[in-house]
Amino acid sequence: MLKKEQNDLLTQTGPGTPMGQLFRRYWLPALLSRELPEPDCAPVRLKLLSEQMVAFRDSEGRLGVIDEFCAHRGVSLWFGRNEEGGLRCPYHGWKYDVNGQCVDVPSEPAESGFCARIKLKSYSLVERGGVIWIYMGPPELKPPLPEWEFATVPARQSYTSKRLQECNWLQAMEGGIDSSHVSFLHSGALNSDPLFKGAKGNQYNLNDYKPVFEVVPADGGLFIGARRNAEEGHHYWRITPWVMPSFTMVPPRGDHPIHGHFWVPIDDENNWAWSFDYHPTRALTAAEVQAMEDGKGIHVRYVPGTFRPLQNKDNDYLMDRAAQKARTTYSGVEGIAMQDASLQESMGAIQDRTREHLVSTDNGIIMARQRLMKAAKALAEKGDPPPGVDAQAQRVRSVAIVLPQGQPFNEAARDALRAEPGKKHASV
Repeated sequence: MLKKEQNDLLTQTGPGTPMGQLFRRYWLPALLSRELPEPDCAPVRLKLLSEQMVAFRDSEGRLGVIDEFCAHRGVSLWFGRNEEGGLRCPYHGWKYDVNGQCVDVPSEPAESGFCARIKLKSYSLVERGGVIWIYMGPPELKPPLPEWEFATVPARQSYTSKRLQECNWLQAMEGGIDSSHVSFLHSGALNSDPLFKGAKGNQYNLNDYKPVFEVVPADGGLFIGARRNAEEGHHYWRITPWVMPSFTMVPPRGDHPIHGHFWVPIDDENNWAWSFDYHPTRALTAAEVQAMEDGKGIHVRYVPGTFRPLQNKDNDYLMDRAAQKARTTYSGVEGIAMQDASLQESMGAIQDRTREHLVSTDNGIIMARQRLMKAAKALAEKGDPPPGVDAQAQRVRSVAIVLPQGQPFNEAARDALRAEPGKKHASV
């Protein structure tokens, strides 16, 4: 368990907090490119790390994200007119460019220089892999561009979605590095979900409910290995990379695509759960893409016109007690993503970790918390740059592999854990 002050340190990410400052040193996924599809399209509200912003694409296609509220009277610029190279407030016509600089105040004479003195807070954006990424830290300390493999393979090999998750980012992320629950919570989906079924590894999951966890440090975070019994003299390993602060990858199954997540705080009680699928050596099939759009695998169906899951706390996640009793779905909730999210949201907006009782299968979670706290304190107190911002830490893969007993997984799977263009992923 954690002390209250430790839990507060890990879960609070607003301006000026140690964990918030840590998050601000990374490129974070902010919007899907399709949310700003063309020049002068409608602006989009964006709230991250408890900051309210508005994002837009100007007449020349340049991306901007600025403080949501006009410097004049505080009107939300989401109502703004996106036109002629800037976003114009509809109340009194004040206009801002993609850097937040006021470029026109119709009521003031141009020669007064008033515009030049008005500038809203803005942040850097970059578009890569169908995702618009944001950097919210000191401009002079901006890290290299994101190099995650899902965002750098050809577009036909990758699919990305996002969904609102109504709880703190940490309990969502901790679910992403907890491989022990798969044999229970997702047992019904392993042999039925079109993005999971048919893999030999599924049977190893279903035949061994007592995984042994080994966790080793990595350049940007941890490698979390879950070991189950396989054929005589061998173990089935599922190896999950966690890269700071909130990137996780799900070990693959058969020739299905690799899955993964980012968990990005909206505020202290909500987060964006970003979900990606990609295959490193082939295009995704039409059937795979359709399954993802239909909410299979780690993706979800939405309330129309939103990114809120159709299954949510207001309808008890459409839980089916008959399916639970028949073990069609172990928890009664359909879909792998919502099986996870329903239980993580049930912990409350912010889990009270002073009341938990951890066991050996939680070693990955324990070590991730320790590394996060250490990095946040080192940044706040000494200015030490955080791990995981460089390309070497990001060029990583999850792995499912059968190894002879006694072999250290991180050494035996070293090559498989490294992402290289055109190299097939290690899967069972």
